[in-house]
Amino acid sequence: MVVRVETLDWTPALFAQVLADLERWRQAGNRLAGLQIDFDAHTHHLEAYAAFLKDLRRQLPATDKLSITGLLDWSSHGDPQGLLALAGVVDEVVLQIYQGRHVIPGYETYLSRLNRIPMPFRIGLLESAEWREPAELATNPWFRGFVVFLQNAPTGRR
Repeated sequence: MVVRVETLDWTPALFAQVLADLERWRQAGNRLAGLQIDFDAHTHHLEAYAAFLKDLRRQLPATDKLSITGLLDWSSHGDPQGLLALAGVVDEVVLQIYQGRHVIPGYETYLSRLNRIPMPFRIGLLESAEWREPAELATNPWFRGFVVFLQNAPTGRR
């Protein structure tokens, strides 16, 4: 289950609501691997994000995995201590190589620095976007594959 997060200031009631939603999905017969948090954590505030996730992890059932989306900038400018803190808490990060409906220009440069991210990761691709897989990606021991994000058709607004 993916939860889009706008703030890390969760009340106990909000934690309880997310956990209840996970259980409700399971009770409805859905097979869930766990929870993915979709939050645009600033590159230089990863330790605070890790603290939030550690608190969340403590409240999740032990069988649930905890995944996060990540900014491509983390590979180049992420605080090493913050990245290590995340690695100790999450099972995987899905690095987004796009913003909105467009691939980030120069994504190849960011991907060449993925060795700075010491945890399992997937690359988040945008449906129908141009993509050239760097050769070194296949040899990165943390690389776990791709996630393709589907796009809604444009609404035709002018």
